[in-house]
Amino acid sequence: MKSLLLSAALTLATSVSFAATHTVKMLNNGKEGIMVFEPAFLKANKGDVVKFVPTDPAHDVASVSIPKGAKSFKGAVGKEVTTTLTHEGVYLYECSTHLPMAMIGVIQVGKPTNLDDVKKAGKDMAPKFAMNKDRLDKYLNQVK
Repeated sequence: MKSLLLSAALTLATSVSFAATHTVKMLNNGKEGIMVFEPAFLKANKGDVVKFVPTDPAHDVASVSIPKGAKSFKGAVGKEVTTTLTHEGVYLYECSTHLPMAMIGVIQVGKPTNLDDVKKAGKDMAPKFAMNKDRLDKYLNQVK
C-alpha cells in the first residue's frame, strides 16, 4: 500500500508544472511612452498568474476580449488585480481611465485560438484612441 501511495505521489509531482507569476506595471511613463502597461505584450503559459500593479496611481485594469471560458477580470482605480490564465488564447485588456491614450495590453497563452475575436474587439475600440493609435497593432503583431 505504501509503495502504491509513493508511486502515485511521484507521478503527480512529476506531472505538475509550477505556474509562474508575472508582474505587469500600470505606469504614467514607461519605455513605450505615456500611459502604458509594462510589459504591454506578455507571452505566458496556461496556469500562470498575472499581477497588475498600479505603480502610478489613477490606473485600473479590465479585460476586453478573452478566450472562451476564461474568467474576466476588472479592478478599481489604484488597486492591484491578480488573475490566473486558465485558458489558451489571447487576452486583451485596458485601463478604462486612459483608453483615449491607448493604454492597452495583450497576453498570449499558448496558441492564439481567439485572435480573430480579439482583432474585432480591437477594431471596435480603436476609434476611442486619441493618441498612440498604432499600439494595438504593434502588440497584436507580436502574437504568433
